[in-house]
Amino acid sequence: MVVDSIPHIIESALERKLPTKTDYGIAFVGCGGIVNYGHIPSYKANGFNLIGGYDINHEAAEKTIQTHSLKKLYTSLDELLSDPMVQIVDIAVVPEEQRNVVTKVIAAKKPLLCQKPFSINYAHAAEMTSLAEQAGIKMAVHQQFRWSSIIQATRAIMNQGWLGDILDVQVQVSIHTPWDMWPWIASQPRLEVLFHSIHYLDSLRYLFGDPVLVTSRHTKNPAQKAKGESKTITTWDYSNGMQILIAICHFDWSPALYSLFRVLGTDGVIEGTIGTNYDYPDGRSDTLKFTSREHSEQNFSTTLPGKWIPDAFYGPMASLMEAIQTDSEPLTSAKDNLGTLRVVEAAYRSMSEARSVSPSEIIV
Repeated sequence: MVVDSIPHIIESALERKLPTKTDYGIAFVGCGGIVNYGHIPSYKANGFNLIGGYDINHEAAEKTIQTHSLKKLYTSLDELLSDPMVQIVDIAVVPEEQRNVVTKVIAAKKPLLCQKPFSINYAHAAEMTSLAEQAGIKMAVHQQFRWSSIIQATRAIMNQGWLGDILDVQVQVSIHTPWDMWPWIASQPRLEVLFHSIHYLDSLRYLFGDPVLVTSRHTKNPAQKAKGESKTITTWDYSNGMQILIAICHFDWSPALYSLFRVLGTDGVIEGTIGTNYDYPDGRSDTLKFTSREHSEQNFSTTLPGKWIPDAFYGPMASLMEAIQTDSEPLTSAKDNLGTLRVVEAAYRSMSEARSVSPSEIIV
């Protein structure tokens, strides 16, 4: 029976796959919250070699170094880049500053992992990608949701063919998001798609490829302090008739919050939850239920191990290390991320022009 094989398939899919060499010296540019509760715990759990960090807020950098017992506190970006112990630069700065940092890191000939969103300007993202390619520098983007348990388990079941042809995919989230945790995000005119749904859009591309059309509508709670949209409904259409729905609301005050993920195929269906969205940032583990059409009376249901934050955060860094060793492309390479930014930009253009938009329309 298919359901009898699923535990082994999922267990194998969720095994952390690390490259042969993992002792590259890593230094952080930016020492904010996400580095402290996401990057560093995940990297330490996987034995990565953390050297130190720099932040324009010296106190933030100092606190990070002390809290996590890192080796070095840098007083400038130039000092960090000139340190031969630093072999990979992990950037976690606001998107408006990332381009300047990326340019300097590439000039220093060091591989780099960029924060998402890679850029709030598609042309700038394309420019940075080209710059790294011309310099022969490996560059990836920290789209770590691809390594979350629900995404990896779904991919494993899909690869077995147990879902059949995919007919419909839905990500439906209704939560209360504390935007005040990130004042710099709350001040952005483009909010929900660019800073939250981008995780789903990137992982949906990873699982199902790029859509031919994007249709998106946005609104916000009139009482909110955050500047940008906080409720969005986005649909993707594919040439084979498959559709994806991404419906997200961030101002749900009720106790009946939900964070659901569903993939319907001709032969099976996956129903799951994205646990981190409950009680963020502590969150919960993801859950997954699989039902076979042929044997609908026998379904498989489980709570998946780990949490998106911090457990998935090792993934983009491990992939970058693998790419350095094998002279290949990281899974979340800058070049691949341009595809994610195209569907993001298509969503905003769809909203502003009240029409469906092809991602191919998004060009420099």
